[in-house]
Amino acid sequence: MLQIKDYYEILGVARNADADTIKKAYRKLAIQYHPDKNPGDAKAEEMFKEAAAAYEVLSDPQKRAMYDRYGAEGVNGMGQGPQDINDIFRQFSDIFDQMGFEGFFGGQQQQRRGNQQGGRRRTGQRGSDLRMRIQLTLEEIAKGTEKKFRIKRFVKCQTCDGSGAHDSKSFKTCPTCKGAGELRQQIGGGFFSQIVVTQCAACGGDGRIITESCTTCKSEGRLESQDTVPITIPAGVGNGMQLLSRGNGNAGRRGGDAGDLILEIEELPHEYFVREGNNIAYDLFLNIADAALGGAVEIPTLDSNKINLKIEAGTQSGEIKGFKGRGIPDINGYGIGDLLVHINVYTPQKLTPEEKKLLEKLRASPNFNPVNQRTEKGFFSKIKDLLGGH
Repeated sequence: MLQIKDYYEILGVARNADADTIKKAYRKLAIQYHPDKNPGDAKAEEMFKEAAAAYEVLSDPQKRAMYDRYGAEGVNGMGQGPQDINDIFRQFSDIFDQMGFEGFFGGQQQQRRGNQQGGRRRTGQRGSDLRMRIQLTLEEIAKGTEKKFRIKRFVKCQTCDGSGAHDSKSFKTCPTCKGAGELRQQIGGGFFSQIVVTQCAACGGDGRIITESCTTCKSEGRLESQDTVPITIPAGVGNGMQLLSRGNGNAGRRGGDAGDLILEIEELPHEYFVREGNNIAYDLFLNIADAALGGAVEIPTLDSNKINLKIEAGTQSGEIKGFKGRGIPDINGYGIGDLLVHINVYTPQKLTPEEKKLLEKLRASPNFNPVNQRTEKGFFSKIKDLLGGH
């Protein structure tokens, strides 16, 4: 359930805005947050749903009047907007059909129009979605990749082109809904009356009943199949993110829309790196001699090449060295993260007698006494300054 916010604020319109202004405002937000334009972006999807909820109320004079008078409580039970993406496209199809999305985004609207035949409404029952988990390495995430999935699903029957009928003459008008494909019932009365529209169960919303079934699919309009589906994974995806491949789920019954294939990303642990947002972190362990004397070390990268890191003499444990643009690309195109090298000075836990003698000689050296090296404020002193010296 969406958290109810001020619907006028969501659409960015004044409380006295006319119907045309409200419609234009919704169109603008629908384009901005359209899921085909923002794949995998949960926040954009939430904004898309919020805008639909606001438009569903403010575009209806009766609901708007109740909302203006009583607020959100006034429209409880009268609908708070479609919560499913496909429901939004279905409920506001007039809006989206006018946007020209089929050429702009190439996603949901092409699928919807592909199920309309000769101007007829969409028929049949929508197929169910399929869910799969995909494991990706950091290298694949950094570059993007294409995967092929072998999935078991329902596909459209080619014999009847998904209609479920023997031929185009094997139909008759549904006697229950008289060809409308839906049933209407009035609930309540007066100002609070509502018309509830439900799909006709007898014909599944088609308005027609099959008189002679397809011999291949037995009136289902679909068959089980094992298919290989190629999926392009964009660079920058993250663990737990869901990608939507429209129309690659189960085919619908009797010409209904196909469901979607939903892929959940699982980021595999890396041998060297830990991901921190779009940055990748690498723990570099130096022995005391290298940290004190300086030198150079090779650092691995995600592109299989190594880069040289100069170790300055006197390098301290906890220092971080950065290499710009060596991390993960932002999925929305906002640059590339960095490679962060965390310096760790290793203290040996076992020593030979000779090593102990060498360290004993150095123990008393002034340069090995950390008290003498306090040339700058320590961690707690910096925290104290940050808090105003209290």
